[in-house]
Amino acid sequence: MRRTARLLTGTALAVATAGTPSAPAYGAEGGRLEVYPSTVVPGHDVTVNTSACGDDGMAEGDATAVGAGTFTLAPGTDEDEGDEIGRFRVPPSAQPGTYEIVVKCTQGASEVRADLVVILSAAGQAYPRGSVKTGVGGALGPDPVQTAAGVAALAVAAAGGTWLLHRRARGDGI
Repeated sequence: MRRTARLLTGTALAVATAGTPSAPAYGAEGGRLEVYPSTVVPGHDVTVNTSACGDDGMAEGDATAVGAGTFTLAPGTDEDEGDEIGRFRVPPSAQPGTYEIVVKCTQGASEVRADLVVILSAAGQAYPRGSVKTGVGGALGPDPVQTAAGVAALAVAAAGGTWLLHRRARGDGI
């Protein structure tokens, strides 16, 4: 029951946060940091952009909270004029939770922050973890002793059944 409640709670949280495409946050000088997507599964890329550093500014990003290390933001294309853009990959080993991403401008003391939410799986997708505990398994199962015991039990049952059928066919009576 608890496991089902946790699964449903996690799914509801994922669906609720999936509706927000980016998570803007405001820095000390009115700059904004956008993280897209704001909710991510471990192993996926995240794009970060800000206009806090001004035209042709450079910035250094810090995603060490989620385990991705630092990354560089560079001026964007013509359509992103005035924005610095950077990317990083959330490591596959990242645990679910909310992590703070920080960007500091290389010129001046501007700093902006935003949150990144890491979830285990996207809504509607479930990925199994670990092995299924359903018994001995196939002939090449993980435990050769249990496999040998199963084969021996089947051999004894087959030999006993053959012996009983042979006695009955000869008329020895059983």
